[in-house]
Amino acid sequence: MAEDLKDSIRENAEAPAEAAADGQHVKQHPLPDQIEADRYLESKQAARKKGLGIKLVKLSPPGAA
Repeated sequence: MAEDLKDSIRENAEAPAEAAADGQHVKQHPLPDQIEADRYLESKQAARKKGLGIKLVKLSPPGAA
């Protein structure tokens, strides 16, 4: 899903913000709003991961018996 959103943001950044033809008018969400939505979704996904992001390891010096 994240890759689809990143691709969508990239495509929207390359396309015009507004378009009109034959009486039809199309307008996209502003790019800053799309970026903020991406950040929000990424933070939600990161919050779902288990653990605290900290790994505890017991270190022992080499040559210790």
